[in-house]
Amino acid sequence: MGAQVVGRAFVRAIRQEFQATSSAQGRQTSSSESSTNTTISGMSLQEAKQILNIENIVDKEQVEKSFKHLFTLNERSKGGSFYLQSKVVRAKERIEEEWSREKPKETKVDSKKET
Repeated sequence: MGAQVVGRAFVRAIRQEFQATSSAQGRQTSSSESSTNTTISGMSLQEAKQILNIENIVDKEQVEKSFKHLFTLNERSKGGSFYLQSKVVRAKERIEEEWSREKPKETKVDSKKET
């Protein structure tokens, strides 16, 4: 009986995640806002910052510290929520994607200085 309840809750959480992701991808947004959303995480940078409770993504140590804390806090073995834990992972992925977008810009600036 208990396994059925847990199974149903798990399926419900997965469905909510799929619905949230598909609705985020399917929304019609302005071109500037759609460039800030990703197809991988389906969330904006602002939402990712809110989930991880950070204001500045430049401080990578703070992002990692917040991620580890929230991820551990929401572990199922500790009575946490798989849905919330997956949101924390998606938020970190979104911020990491932003970091990878910024690296090529820095490289272009550096190569212009050398010439």
